[in-house]
Amino acid sequence: MLSDATRGAFEYRASNAGGMVQNVATVMAELEPEDFHLLSGIEHGMRFSRWVAEGKLPEFSRLNSEEVDYRIDRCMDRDLLERKTIQYTGYRLTFEGYDALALRTFSERETIDGVGAPLGVGKESDVYEARSYQPLALKYHREGYTNFREVRKEREYTADKEHRSWLYTARKAAEREYDALETVYPDVSVPRPVDQNRHAIVMERIDGVELSRAELESEQVVGVCDLVCSEMAAAYDAGYVHADMSEYNVFVASDGVTVFDWPQAVPADHGNSRELLRRDVGNVLGHFDRKYPRETPDIDREALTDALIGGSFDGVREFVE
Repeated sequence: MLSDATRGAFEYRASNAGGMVQNVATVMAELEPEDFHLLSGIEHGMRFSRWVAEGKLPEFSRLNSEEVDYRIDRCMDRDLLERKTIQYTGYRLTFEGYDALALRTFSERETIDGVGAPLGVGKESDVYEARSYQPLALKYHREGYTNFREVRKEREYTADKEHRSWLYTARKAAEREYDALETVYPDVSVPRPVDQNRHAIVMERIDGVELSRAELESEQVVGVCDLVCSEMAAAYDAGYVHADMSEYNVFVASDGVTVFDWPQAVPADHGNSRELLRRDVGNVLGHFDRKYPRETPDIDREALTDALIGGSFDGVREFVE
């Protein structure tokens, strides 16, 4: 069984979170080491196929057949596994099961003490409050679970793999984002990275208003645009292009801006880095053009991109056409 401290942490999670997360929170205190052996065994088997044949489970989990059957029932009852019976009987982890494995690791590392309310739930990630000695956020990557083929085509880290499960896709997204955050922090205003395991990242919790929802005063518009562009320049200098910049992954606060969501980031020496940076510039300027047409000047986007790369950016007004 989990320790008393761990059990208390995840009871806190159950009382403060909703939906799918509540399910994981509720069962964490009930899970036994053998349950995690089974979950880890199926995780291992999913490296080779999307469904793990029932006959392989004793080998992968290092449990005898009778114990495997008992643990399957326990995990199925708690929505940690899915079963298929067409052609053969097979099992795979649900995201709840994968969440449980990641949370167990974070608990063992003493990274977090508990998990609370949702901070943001999206198509490719879920973010929750994390309880620790300071305010933290826990982000689960969800890429690939429901739209694996589309994600595999779009994402470079899966495009050249003939078979990869959604576990691989989500884990690689988390690893890629964590590597980018570790590289650019603190030179770039991003959430401070704390820990990463499987498809999950623990990072500093950032307060602010999403740029898409911020209502800037006229005199603030160009200044905030300058801040966002400055962060893109700093990221390039630190070795990365965000490659998915938009008004939806920038927080605005009284002390500046913070750029988040970095799973698609590419190294600055990537062959397409300039093209991706140019696209980021277009996305950011496009937002200001649409929302603040009177305050936003017409900018030479090519020249601005070159300045961000060359380290000569001082402000967007220098690039008025």
